[in-house]
Amino acid sequence: MGWADLDDGPLLDAMTGHFDMLVTVDKSLPKQQNLRTRPFGVIILRAQTNRLTDLLPLIPALHVALEEVRPGEMRELS
Repeated sequence: MGWADLDDGPLLDAMTGHFDMLVTVDKSLPKQQNLRTRPFGVIILRAQTNRLTDLLPLIPALHVALEEVRPGEMRELS
């Protein structure tokens, strides 16, 4: 979509109207951005590293969270 160079704020603005959920490993996002006013949910994956092997155990909880998290809500999974 050509958004690779966008910083957090502009990226979140660009998502509006296009996506229902943001899944990220950016642990600092909730400290830097007001997520409560966004029209989509945010799920932050917290694992020992950002390697796929460390993130894979979070997938079952991610499936549940994708159904439960509402717009403006943020959830961390670890």
